[in-house]
Order: sequence, then structure tokens, then C-alpha cells
Amino acid sequence: MSNPYVAIPDVRALLGEIAEESIVSRNIYNEANSRAMLFGFAPGQELSEHTTPMAATIHILEGNATLTLGGDKMEAAPGTLVYMPPSLPHSVYAHEQVVMLLTMIKDSAK
Repeated sequence: MSNPYVAIPDVRALLGEIAEESIVSRNIYNEANSRAMLFGFAPGQELSEHTTPMAATIHILEGNATLTLGGDKMEAAPGTLVYMPPSLPHSVYAHEQVVMLLTMIKDSAK
């Protein structure tokens, strides 16, 4: 019988090295109502503005980035956690090497 949970002792280790001028992503889990992805950004890399149909959280684990959330910009350091409702335009710019955990949550009522 498999466990009814996901436990990852060292999330950062799943990413490995982040090459210059690259963005690396790893799918951590993908369930019916949620999905988690780990991103690694080399300095100066950007995830351009986009939206998602699901609510999501961004958790900065390492490095400093600028997050654009709708019309607002904010500086994000390690420990920053942001909740975004569905369809909110957002982007990420890495000032230095950044590791970010993105969790998407599907509305189970839909």
C-alpha cells in the first residue's frame, strides 16, 4: 500500500545544478487537484508574464527575484510566499540564482 502523502526530505536536491542562462524545472507531484513544480533560475533569467486557470502559490526558497503580480511588482527574498488567484497575470525575474516552489491548486468544486 502506498502512502497517502508526499514527503520530500530535501526539495532543493531534486533540482541539481542550474546552468548559466537557463531555467530548470522539475515536476515534484501531479495529482487530480494539485501540482507542484520546482524551478531554478540562473541570474538574469525570467519567466515572462502568463496566467494559469488554477490558484497557485509561489514560495521563494533561495535567491532574490522580482515578482510581477497583476499590476504590482514586489521584491521576493528566501521565505517569501505568495498566493495567486486563478487567471492573475504574473512573471518572475531572477536577480541572482533563484529556487522557487510553485504549487497549483485546482478548485475541487469545478
